[in-house]
Amino acid sequence: MQHDDTFAEIWRDQHDRLVARATRMLGDAAAAEDVVQEAFRRLDATPLNEIDDVGGWMAVVVRRLCLTRMRAAYVRHEAIGVEVPIVADVDPLDRVTLDDEVQAALAVVLDALTPAERTAFVLHDVFGFPFDAVAAIVGRSDAAVRQLASRARRAIRRDQLPPAAARPDTREHDVVVERFIAACAGGDIGALVAVLDPDVDGHAELLGFGPIADATGRPEVAQRLIGLFGPGTDSHLVPVTVEGDAGVVAYLHGRLAALVRLESDNGVIRHFRAWVLPPTR
Repeated sequence: MQHDDTFAEIWRDQHDRLVARATRMLGDAAAAEDVVQEAFRRLDATPLNEIDDVGGWMAVVVRRLCLTRMRAAYVRHEAIGVEVPIVADVDPLDRVTLDDEVQAALAVVLDALTPAERTAFVLHDVFGFPFDAVAAIVGRSDAAVRQLASRARRAIRRDQLPPAAARPDTREHDVVVERFIAACAGGDIGALVAVLDPDVDGHAELLGFGPIADATGRPEVAQRLIGLFGPGTDSHLVPVTVEGDAGVVAYLHGRLAALVRLESDNGVIRHFRAWVLPPTR
């Protein structure tokens, strides 16, 4: 093991947070500790100077190790079986607590779906976005996204799912999203600026009404993001993939509020596009 000050500091800073995350996903504190120990073993085998953001890197490794365990349990018909949590009728505050747990359980079976089917199902059935909102987000008709979600449900509920299709490597954008969420939650403007491209731009629209805000450049975008999602805003961000792109679902005061789609390249976010739900929805 790398018994040096840097490794010990990483352990102190990250261990408890990672165990809590893994416990939410696996529902087993002992298994969560095993996963985190394995993640630290992998970190020990990786030169630290090759990792730009250790916290984000570790979060992604733990998430993937948890998914591997859950997939193994699925194959043995143990732990989660084939039941996928459909939570459209769950209180928004309860959806927030599902976070990684929901995404993990879904990931066990969703690999067999196309990106479009997966997006329609997750946004509508899991997070509760209305179909017309999903249609606006993915640029398809209302009828098309309803059909996509219906196909996804049928596939998920089959006794035998087709083999998982090859998926693009999302590790880079997973780390970017983890860094983005952590910076917003901590109100760390410096960390947020570091994950933004110098020429980053953002666009927000109120669904059904049109554009409501535009911002360009790191200082303006970072200030707006901290104002929307920083400490004291009672907001919560949940990572999600939208047809292959990184994104976050935003809750405000326990209410489903928006989806933000992120376009990133070389470890930084170049463009934000947000779809905001009207307060009465």
